[in-house]
Amino acid sequence: MYVIVVGAGDIGTPLVDLATDSGNEVVVIERDEERAERASRQYDCLVLNDDATSKETLQDAGADRADALISTTDQDATNIMVCLLAQELSVPNIVSVVHNPEHMNVFEQIGVNTMQNPQSLIAEYLYRAVSRPSIVDFMHIGEEAEVFEITVGPDAPIAGKTLREADEEDLIGGQTLIVAVERNGADTPITPRGTTRIEAGDLLTVYSGVGATPEVTDVFGHTEDHD
Repeated sequence: MYVIVVGAGDIGTPLVDLATDSGNEVVVIERDEERAERASRQYDCLVLNDDATSKETLQDAGADRADALISTTDQDATNIMVCLLAQELSVPNIVSVVHNPEHMNVFEQIGVNTMQNPQSLIAEYLYRAVSRPSIVDFMHIGEEAEVFEITVGPDAPIAGKTLREADEEDLIGGQTLIVAVERNGADTPITPRGTTRIEAGDLLTVYSGVGATPEVTDVFGHTEDHD
C-alpha cells in the first residue's frame, strides 16, 4: 500500500513507524525542518520538507498513485485543507485527526474518515485503566455500545457454564455477545457456540450494546466499584 502521512509529530511519527514496519511504501510530508530531518534519518521512506496545503507538494508526494493519505497535524484547518486537496487529487482513502470536536461535522460533510482528539482518547484509556482495570482493551461503537476484552475471574458467575446455560440463567443479556474466546495463550481463538464452556482464565472479546458497565463486567468475575 502506498501511504502519504502528513505531519511527523507525536501522532505522525508512530504512524510512520507502524506503516513502514508493515511493509508499506510511505511518503512523509513535514513542514518543520527539524522534524523532517529526524524522520528522514529514522525511517526508510521519502520525507518531503514542505507544505502539504500546496497541491504541488501532494503531487510531488505521489498523490496520483497513493492508496491513502493520513493527515496528523495539530491544526484542524490544515488537516481540512490537506484533505480537500487530496480529494481533488482523487486519493481513494483519506483519514484525518480532529482535535476540536466542534469541527467533526466539517470533516464529515466533506466525506473524510476521522479520529477524534487523540489526547481525549489517551485520557479515556488512562481513566479506564484505573477505574475499570479488568478491561484489557476497548473500542466504542456508536454512543453506548463497546467491544472490550476481559479475563474471566476464578469466581465469575459465568465460569464453568456453557453459553447456552449462561443465556438460560440470564447471565448474558440480549445486548451482550461473546465474540471470541482465547484460552491458554493459543494462537487461534475459539469461535463461541452455544455449547462452548467458559473457563476461568479465558480472555473474552465481548460486545455490549450498553457498554462495559459494572452490571455487564460483574458476570465475568470483576465486582469493581459501581460509581
